Amino acid sequence: MTDNMKFDKEMATEYDRGVRRTLPTYDSMFRLIQAYLRANSTQQENVLIIGAGGGNELATLGPANPGWTFTAVDPAPPMLDFARMKAAELKIADRVEFIEGTVDDVVADRLFGAATCMLVLHFIADMDEKLKLLKKIRLHLAPGAPFVMASMYGNPDDPAFDELFTLWKAYWLDSTNMTKTEVDEMEKTVRKLSFIPEEEIVRLLQEAGFGKIAKFFTTNMFGGWICKAE
Repeated sequence: MTDNMKFDKEMATEYDRGVRRTLPTYDSMFRLIQAYLRANSTQQENVLIIGAGGGNELATLGPANPGWTFTAVDPAPPMLDFARMKAAELKIADRVEFIEGTVDDVVADRLFGAATCMLVLHFIADMDEKLKLLKKIRLHLAPGAPFVMASMYGNPDDPAFDELFTLWKAYWLDSTNMTKTEVDEMEKTVRKLSFIPEEEIVRLLQEAGFGKIAKFFTTNMFGGWICKAE
């Protein structure tokens, strides 16, 4: 193994640790996602993963579902490299197509039996762009296919939103060696993300062509929704 690969593995480990501090119930969320997709998919399925960098969807869904193939899409080369590395370690790389880019780079008429979009929507500032993303995912799904999405969400003008941020900061201080100043700086960065209320997320999903929408997951400022292509 090269020094570069060792460095990548260290970076991947740090990413995995960080995402689990940001979202403490991260692994439980993925267990629920797998249960939902398995209950609503066949044993031979092609799954579209939008925002696949880091490889956690592949690590959860790949080994346990040997008949599934995956198209893993992410615009960030280092993150997609982490996903490639995990797929290789899990010996599922032959079942994964990696696309460095966005949903726009997926072959236009290609249909999938399921899709996920985890922790992506809050990085898209414009509401029209959020809707555009969801509509394009819907176009790639067969009718009735399951779709799972998770995102940070909330109404920044609601006092409860500040309370959730206070808890989020407290968790970081309690579970890391970061100082209050460092956590305060991190909060400033996170608050610049695009937070929208739950009702807006549901509206976007409906307008994009999804039905049977249900919120299956909540932890602090994070929410998850399951739905199906209409």
